[in-house]
Amino acid sequence: MLFEHLQLDPRILAAVADAGYTQPTPVQAQAIPALLTGSDLMVSSRTGSGKTAAFMLPALHRLANRPLTGKGPRLLVLSPTRELASQITEAAKTYGKHLKHIRTITLLGGTPYPVQNRMLARPYDILVATPGRLIDQMESRRVDLSQVEMLVLDEGDRMLDMGFIDDVKRIAAATPESRQTLLFSATFDKAIARLAETLLRDPVRIEATSLKAAHENIDQRLHFVDNLAHKNRLLAHLLTSTDINQAIVFTATKRDADLLADDLSGQGHSAAALHGDMHQGARNRTLDGLRRGNLRVLVATDVAARGIDVPGISHVINYDLPKVAEDYVHRIGRTGRAGNKGIAISLASSRDYQQLQRIERFTGSSIQVHTIEGFEPRQPIRPSAPARSGRPPQGARHRPAGTGAAPQGRPQDRREARGPWTDRPAKPPVRRRAGG
Repeated sequence: MLFEHLQLDPRILAAVADAGYTQPTPVQAQAIPALLTGSDLMVSSRTGSGKTAAFMLPALHRLANRPLTGKGPRLLVLSPTRELASQITEAAKTYGKHLKHIRTITLLGGTPYPVQNRMLARPYDILVATPGRLIDQMESRRVDLSQVEMLVLDEGDRMLDMGFIDDVKRIAAATPESRQTLLFSATFDKAIARLAETLLRDPVRIEATSLKAAHENIDQRLHFVDNLAHKNRLLAHLLTSTDINQAIVFTATKRDADLLADDLSGQGHSAAALHGDMHQGARNRTLDGLRRGNLRVLVATDVAARGIDVPGISHVINYDLPKVAEDYVHRIGRTGRAGNKGIAISLASSRDYQQLQRIERFTGSSIQVHTIEGFEPRQPIRPSAPARSGRPPQGARHRPAGTGAAPQGRPQDRREARGPWTDRPAKPPVRRRAGG
C-alpha cells in the first residue's frame, strides 16, 4: 500500500512525500482509514511505529478545507512529557506545511505564561499540551475546549503512570461528547481498558506486532560488571572504541544524569544531560544539538527521553537498568527507528538478575550476554538459582537498584569511581538521591 491509496488531501500527501515517505507503516495503514470514518480508536503500538503520523495525517485531512474559527482548538493532543509534545508539534508542522491556514500551538510546563498567553490570544486549530499546564490555562479561562472535534491521548499508559488520570478525565469532560477520541498505549492492560471505557465509544482496536518482532532490527546486548568502577571503565571503552554515531545513555536519577554527563564531557565526549529539572530553554537547546548532530552522547532519565525521535541515534546504553520492565522497551526504542538498525547495550551487576528476568519475561526474549577482552566480569555471569530473598551476593554492599554493587571498603559514588578511567583525582563521595 502507498500513502496515495489512503485518500488523504493532496497537499498532505505532498508534505509526506517531501518528508521522504511513500509507504505507511502497519499501524498507519490500519489506523488512518478507521479514523477517516470517524470511529474512536484504541491503538497498542511500540515506539517508532509511526503512531504520530497515524493520527496527525487524518486530523489534518479533517481540517484541510475549513477556516479558523477563533474559538479554541479543533484537534487536542495530550502528551505526558514535554519532549513528546514538542515532537508532535513538529509533526503537525511538517505534514501541514502546505496547509497555510492551519496553526498549531503547544502548552508545556516550563514555558513562561506570558508567552503562552499571547499564543492563545490568536486563533489556532491544533493544541498539543501536557495535562498540568492545560489545566492551569483552563482555570485561567484562556482555553475554550468547546470546539474540540478530535481528542488524542498519546502514551496513555505513561499518563496513568505519572498520575495524570484525573487531569485527563477533567480535560475530556470539557470537550463535546460528540468528539472523536483516540487512545494510544504501549499495552492494553486493565487500567487502560478502564480509561477507554470512560472516554471512548465502541472503539476500533488495533494491536501492533509483538515486542519481540518489533525489535528484530535492534541488536540487544548485555554486559555484566563487577562494580561501579568496572561499569565506568566499560562505558568509557564503549564510547571511545565502538562505532557510535549518536547514543543515549540512561541513568536512574536526574542527579546521576548530571554527574555522568559531566564525567563524559571531561573525557572529551560531546555529552549533555536531559532530565525533568532542567528549564525548558535548556532542554530545547540540548535536543536541538542532538538533532543537528552537534551532540554525540545524551545522558537522560526515562521520562525526559520519552518522545525523542532522532534518526542518528545508533546506540542506546542502559547505564542503570530501568526499574519498570516496560521502560526498557521505550528506552531501546530510541534507536532502530524508521527501519534503521540499532544497538542496545545494558550494563548490569549481579544485583540486577531479578530485574533482568522481569525485562526478559516482558519482552518474551533473552538478552544475549557479551564480553569484551580486558573487561570480563570476575563474578559468574548467570547464577543457576538466584536467591529467593533478593539479598545481594556475598561480599556486595547495598546500593540503589540498577546501579551495580560496589566492593566492600570503597566509597559508593560515581565520582569516586571515575578516577580509574579519567586520570583525574577521585573526589569525596556524594550520596546519591532517589528520583528521575
